[in-house]
Amino acid sequence: MTRKETLYGMKHTDRKEEETIVPESSEEQIQKIAEGEAGAGDDRESLKAELELKEKEVAENYDNYLRALADLENYKKRASREKSDLIKFGNENLLRDILPIMDSLDRALETAIKSNDFDSFREGLKLVRDQLLCCLEKYGVEPIPACGQDFDPHVHEAMLEVESDQHEDRKVVDEYERGYLLKGRLLRPSKVSVCKRREK
Repeated sequence: MTRKETLYGMKHTDRKEEETIVPESSEEQIQKIAEGEAGAGDDRESLKAELELKEKEVAENYDNYLRALADLENYKKRASREKSDLIKFGNENLLRDILPIMDSLDRALETAIKSNDFDSFREGLKLVRDQLLCCLEKYGVEPIPACGQDFDPHVHEAMLEVESDQHEDRKVVDEYERGYLLKGRLLRPSKVSVCKRREK
């Protein structure tokens, strides 16, 4: 093959390759671009709608958050007010139940002033005392038994030791001040004297 034929052959094959690549017509290109833009337009619309929906959800959630925060603040204020009222007026029922006992004491004093009958006065005082004990029992207050009982350091406070042949060792001989339990819990210990047997 001559050089000219080779060049000619190369040129000829290049032309064949060029001929196989058919350029798109301008109408097809315009159609493809239009389809791409239409698809992009649809995507933009759907994204815009989704964004608006999410913004609405965010606004609703923020509104719910603000309401919950306001409810919590109101609850805190209400709880604080109720606690304050409970501290201030917690003994109201007890005091209301004590008032009739005060009325009974007033009547007993009036009777004592007008009459010289000491036995009636003493009987009246005993009734008032029983009335007061019933009121205390209603609220869970009960007296601690002491005289003749074994000394119990949990509920008794020993004021002194007494030597006695009439009582067993470590028994309560006398009660100076009565102790009380409040629903099983020590409210005040009994102040007592305790027997110490004489050494023989």
